[in-house]
Amino acid sequence: MSRALLTPAWIASLWLVSAVGLAADAQTPLAVYGNLPTLENLALSPDGTKLAYIRTVGEQRNLYVHLLGQARPLGSAGTGDTKVRYLGWMDNSNLMIGISDTVRAPLLGLGDRREMSEVITYDVNHDKLSHMSLQVKGEKTLNIVRTRPEVREVNGNTSMIVSGVWYDSGRPLPALFRYDVGSGDVKLFARSDRPEGYSIQWLLGDTGEVAGDILYFEELKKWELKLRRDGRMQVVASGTASIDTPTIEGFNPTGDAIWVQFVEDGEIVWKSLSPSTGTWGPPLDPEHVFVEIIKDRKTGRIVGGTAQDDRYVFFDNELQSHWNAMLREFPNEQVRLVSHSDDFERILVEVFGPKDGYVYALFDWYTHKTAILGKAYEGLQSVAVVRPISYAAADGLTIPAFLTLPRDREASNLPLIVLPHGGPEVADSNRFDWWAQALANEGYAVLQPNYRGSALSPKFVALGYGEWGRKMQSDLADGIRYLAQRGTINPNRVCIVGASYGGYAALAGMTLTPGIYRCAVSVAGISDLKRMLGHRYSWEDSTRVDRYLERFLGVTTSGSSALDAISPIEHVKAVTGPVLLIHGRDDTVVAYEQSEAIANALKRAGKSVSLVDLKNEDHWLSRGATRLQMLQATIEFLRANNPP
Repeated sequence: MSRALLTPAWIASLWLVSAVGLAADAQTPLAVYGNLPTLENLALSPDGTKLAYIRTVGEQRNLYVHLLGQARPLGSAGTGDTKVRYLGWMDNSNLMIGISDTVRAPLLGLGDRREMSEVITYDVNHDKLSHMSLQVKGEKTLNIVRTRPEVREVNGNTSMIVSGVWYDSGRPLPALFRYDVGSGDVKLFARSDRPEGYSIQWLLGDTGEVAGDILYFEELKKWELKLRRDGRMQVVASGTASIDTPTIEGFNPTGDAIWVQFVEDGEIVWKSLSPSTGTWGPPLDPEHVFVEIIKDRKTGRIVGGTAQDDRYVFFDNELQSHWNAMLREFPNEQVRLVSHSDDFERILVEVFGPKDGYVYALFDWYTHKTAILGKAYEGLQSVAVVRPISYAAADGLTIPAFLTLPRDREASNLPLIVLPHGGPEVADSNRFDWWAQALANEGYAVLQPNYRGSALSPKFVALGYGEWGRKMQSDLADGIRYLAQRGTINPNRVCIVGASYGGYAALAGMTLTPGIYRCAVSVAGISDLKRMLGHRYSWEDSTRVDRYLERFLGVTTSGSSALDAISPIEHVKAVTGPVLLIHGRDDTVVAYEQSEAIANALKRAGKSVSLVDLKNEDHWLSRGATRLQMLQATIEFLRANNPP
C-alpha cells in the first residue's frame, strides 16, 4: 500500500496537509502544547464522502465540512469560544455537536455551579447552525443533555435520541427525548417518575424504542433490570450492589441478545441476555469484553471494541481485515480509531509515534491508500518517545508505567517529573499527552505510573481501596527508586506535578512523604478530604459517590478522624520545598476552596507557596488561554526549583 502527504483526489482540504512532518532538532515552543489543539473532533460522514472537523485558532473554534477531493468547504460555521465536547454525523447531511458551559444553577437543585451540556446541530445542505431545544409544549423540561445522544434510522428518517431532564414536583428527573432531524420536532417519549435516590440507564432498540433499562435505588443498594416483553416492561433480573452495578452495554451484532457487564470476583464479565425469553446465556469470551465499544450507527448494535491491551477487535472478519490492513501502514506507532464510514471502507485514525508525530490519517480500502490529513497541533516540531515500563512496589506488586524521555538527550542522570494521573480510577496510556510532552520538551524525564487503584482491572482498582496517601503514594516513590537504580534519573532532582487526584498526590508527596520531592505543582488538587466529602458532586447519585470515595479513602463517614492522617492540609509543617497551586475558578469537580485553604495554611506555616487563579476555567482545562497560563506557570516554577 502507498502513503501520501498530498493526494488531491481524496484529501478534503489542502491546508490540512501543509507542513506535515517532524523537524529534526528544533524545540517546540511551549505555546504549541498550551494552546488548544488545532484540529479536533474529526468525523467522516456515514457514506464516507465528507469530512467534518473543528479547527481552532486561539479560543475561536470553527466547524468545517468538505467533500473529500475538494479544497473549498461545503460549509462552515463559527462556534466561538464554546467548549466543544464531541462532533458526529446524524446522517449524510446533518451533524450533532456537543457543547458545555459552566453555569450557576442553584434553582435547579444542582448546587452553586454545574457543567451543563447541550447539543447544537449543523445542516450541511443549508449551511445552518442551530441550538437543539428540549423544551416540549405542556411539559416541564430543561435544555440539559445528560449523555451523548444516539442516532437511529427508521424508514429512511433519522432521529436523535437524547437523554435529558424533566421536572416533577420541583425534582429534576431523567427523561428521553426524540429529535426528528428532518422536521426539528422534539418529543418526550420516556421519563422516570421514581422518587429521588435512584438512577436509570436505558437500552434503545433498533428503531429507538426503549427495549430495557436498569434502575438502581441508592438507599436500598438494589438494582433491577427490565426488558420490554409482551408490550410492557418486566423485571427479568435484580440484585444488590453498594457501588458496582451491572451496566447494559447494548445489543449483540445480530440483535438477538443483550450484553450486560458485571464485576465478579474482581473481574469484568459480560453476560448474554435473551430479550425474548429473559434468560441468561454463558459469559462471553474474555476476548470480547471491551474497554470501549464500537457500535453500528443505524442500529446501535455492538460491532467491535477495544480490548484491555488496546487492540481493536471486530466481530466481522472483513472489518477486522480492513483494520489490520490500516495498522500495517503505521508500524511501531499508536493508532486510535476516530471515525469511519458505515461500511468501514474509509477509516479515520489518530496516529502518534516517532515517525509521524501526532497526526490524523485517512485510510481508503478501495484504493489501498493512506494519507496524512494534518497535525493535531500546528507547530509541533517533534515528539518525545513514550516507553512502557514496569517496576516492583515495596510490597512486590508490579506497577505498570510510562516513561517519556526528552529528545536528543542521553537517558542518564536526568531531572524527573512524576506526573500521576487524576481519577484515581482511570489509567495512563502511551497515547499523546500534551502535558507530558511539554515537560519532556523542556528537558525532563516524565514518569506516569499506573499506581494501584488505576483502572487496569477491577482487581487492580480494589488494591487501591483505603490506600489514598498510603500505598497509592508509595507506588510513586518506588518508581523514582527504580529509575534512580538504573541511572536514568537523578533522585535529588525530582518534582511531582498533577491535576485533580494527581494534584492531591502532589500535595501528599510534599506533606506525607517529605524529602522525596524538591517541589510540587498541584492543579485543581484536593487538600482537605473532610471538606471534599462534604461537597455533593451530583444531584442524581450523590450517596453512591460518597460510598465510592469512602471505599477508596478507607473510612465510613465523612467526619472520620482517620481522614486527618491523609489530608495534606493537616501536615503542612512537614513541607520542605516550594509548592505551586493552580486552580480554575469554574471548577465544578474539585472546589476552588481546596487550593485556597491549603495556600493559607502553608502561608501560616511559613512555607513557600503561590496560588494561580485560572479565570473562567473548569476542572478539565478546556480553554486555551488558561491552559497555556497553567503550563507557563508550571514550567517557570520548575525551572526555578528543579532546573532542567
